[in-house]
Amino acid sequence: QVQLVESGGGLVQAGGSLRLSCAASGRTFSTYGMGWFRQAPGKEREFAAAINWSGSRTYYVASVKGRFTISRDNAKNTVYLQMNSLKPEDTAVYYCAVASGGFISTRLHEYNYWGQGTQVTVSS
Repeated sequence: QVQLVESGGGLVQAGGSLRLSCAASGRTFSTYGMGWFRQAPGKEREFAAAINWSGSRTYYVASVKGRFTISRDNAKNTVYLQMNSLKPEDTAVYYCAVASGGFISTRLHEYNYWGQGTQVTVSS
């Protein structure tokens, strides 16, 4: 039994910030990589950010690099996505997911468990 509970989404003006959280339970959280994906209306689900099992390595899609920061607190079984300088183009449903191994992955099919998604809307 694996459950991912997301929070922190909402409505924010362009240039503002949001911090998404994803709390995992029912597994050995610290041994697996984690990722954030997003899906905008009319578009396919897109990789946004990933972090390896220990938090020592991260990777971002070019469109968010320098603005978003992924981090994790293994003691709390939680992964975060700090989003700064938000743009209307960032509007999407954001999903957290657990990878099949401890490494960083950008491939959707390598993630086994998914959260319910949280809506992020950036107004201009």
